[in-house]
Amino acid sequence: MTVKQLAGSVVLVTGASAGVGEAAARAFAEAGAQVIVAARGAEKLERVARDIGATPIVADVSSAAGCEQLIHETLAVHGRLDVLVNNAGCHHRGPVATRSADEIGEMVDTNLRAPLMLSRLALDALQAGDGGAIVNVASIAGHMPLAGSASYSATKFGLRAFTYALAEELDDTGVSVSVVSPGPIATDFILSDIDSVSDITFSQAMSTPEQIAELIVACARDGRVERSRPAMSRVMATAGYLVPALPRALRPLLAQAV
Repeated sequence: MTVKQLAGSVVLVTGASAGVGEAAARAFAEAGAQVIVAARGAEKLERVARDIGATPIVADVSSAAGCEQLIHETLAVHGRLDVLVNNAGCHHRGPVATRSADEIGEMVDTNLRAPLMLSRLALDALQAGDGGAIVNVASIAGHMPLAGSASYSATKFGLRAFTYALAEELDDTGVSVSVVSPGPIATDFILSDIDSVSDITFSQAMSTPEQIAELIVACARDGRVERSRPAMSRVMATAGYLVPALPRALRPLLAQAV
């Protein structure tokens, strides 16, 4: 397994104004990379950029125009791209019947369409360098779907499938494709909407953004196709995938353990 050097590389991180994206941007900067941070909100993004000496680009990756703008500006500033981290995410929690078509569309556009488009738009630049990397941030929900997160789970299942298929397509190009599948993370992504989060989610150990950032950086270095945290969540999710009746049987026990 080839280990890529990150010092001096150009790394683009989406959803980088807070949470896992911010932690990943900081970790890449500490590794000596030239970091581009991207998000929709300028104020928080510029604070992160100042703190770590990164280049901020305000862009909405839920639109095709936003994806094209982001890759164009990245290449205009740095002339190349070595690592793409597709981290931007959106989750409108609740049963499908309670979610609007626009909310479901936003999840699909942000969580799935954007990583697919950005990966395609970045391919030429990634292949032009000395071994590029794409790291997609999915979720344990991409292994085992949960009621109340049907649309979100669908996008993360799709992102995981895309990762594995693209990794096969690019196997002989020097460009690695990886997915990080975390369980619950102590960020506003969950904590700001805690009443809507299912009890079963909290039956798993909660990670910090920095712990997930470590997995992202590790994937960029060695190209391992998937990393998950906590390990037990992936074991449970894989068992649930192989035996679909198992999650339904275990759900009451896990909820009681919270």
